[in-house]
Amino acid sequence: MAIQFGVWREPRYVARQQISTKSGATMSDHAKKQSPATVSAQALGWVDEATKSVTPPLYPSTTFERNTDLSYHDGRCYTRADNPTYDQACAVLNELEGGSETRLFASGMAAAVSVLHALNPGDHVVAPKVMYWALRSFMLDSGVRAGLSFDFVDNADIADWDKHIVAGKTKLVWLETPANPDWQITDIAAVAKLAKAAGAFVVVDNTVATPLLTRPIDFGADIVMHSATKYLNGHSDVLAGSLTTAKDSEFWQRVCKQHASGGAVLGVFETWLLLRGMRTLSIRVERASANAMAIAKHFENHPEIEQVQYPGLESHVGHDIAKKQMSGGFGGMLSLRVKGGEKRAVDFHNQCKLFKRATSLGGVESLIEHRSSVEGPTSPVPADLLRLSVGIEDCGDLVNDLETALRLSK
Repeated sequence: MAIQFGVWREPRYVARQQISTKSGATMSDHAKKQSPATVSAQALGWVDEATKSVTPPLYPSTTFERNTDLSYHDGRCYTRADNPTYDQACAVLNELEGGSETRLFASGMAAAVSVLHALNPGDHVVAPKVMYWALRSFMLDSGVRAGLSFDFVDNADIADWDKHIVAGKTKLVWLETPANPDWQITDIAAVAKLAKAAGAFVVVDNTVATPLLTRPIDFGADIVMHSATKYLNGHSDVLAGSLTTAKDSEFWQRVCKQHASGGAVLGVFETWLLLRGMRTLSIRVERASANAMAIAKHFENHPEIEQVQYPGLESHVGHDIAKKQMSGGFGGMLSLRVKGGEKRAVDFHNQCKLFKRATSLGGVESLIEHRSSVEGPTSPVPADLLRLSVGIEDCGDLVNDLETALRLSK
């Protein structure tokens, strides 16, 4: 897992301004002046030159013909890294995050694990105590067996980050903000400053905020990770992940080597679907954020609710930092701690009709999940907590569904 990789540059990935030459597509010269909403909706304004199609083509070919001089046309050799279907989706996400290069992966976990694979035995990683449970479990299992060491710190406590980020020891600092499932907020800029002083790379899981609400690179992150299954796709029908780097580096090239050689690449049809999903990203995030804020405010002082956890509320401990690094909303994720303990929480979630009892998040439909039972007995999540992924339905209908479920669960 932690084999030392040398610098390896593949022919497939080139600068953003050159990438349009790959598939005979053109990108509008005005793209740099466009807002994120326009960038995503127009997919950077590309039109297929061969057919003038405004919907991008899909290239199922796994291999590409070699020229007689032994070179490859546009540097394309094999589909793992060279498929032209990747180009537009990568370019759009790269533009939204403000990065220099983006890679697509078979899942969010594949993207995250590829970063860990680029480390060496003995490397030290600092990560938050509250984070996506599957990745934390992977770190403590496969990561430890590969010779990596980990410290987990309080998401919002800068002094705790400072204590554990050690110059000459720490190689990677992993952030997740807002953090799943209590939506704690970490000050990206403050932690990035500590990490840079120690010579460590900073990776931020930006799945929940999306690049429309937070651009971690603007706050000092080196790499931004997404479970693109969630908001980027937004329709609960694609498994995907992504990494976007602020700039090229030896470490990034090791990640790229792992990506192509390890085979954790996204299928071309899934890539096509992902780009289709990103074209509605702006309106979906805006609507989900507005719905989540309305639901959070409605239940903040509800007699049947112990606590509402949502960074958009002034009562949230991380609200001030969230205001500083989130623009245009606070996301579509919130959690409710229900009075009456675990049984009441489970009964409540069983009574929901519009909110579907399912895992995952970021789709157009609203989901509700009893998170501690998913994570198991070692989970730090309170048993009375329900995680809500708020969709784009009518907000009044969603509030009514929750109110009815609360009443029926008494």
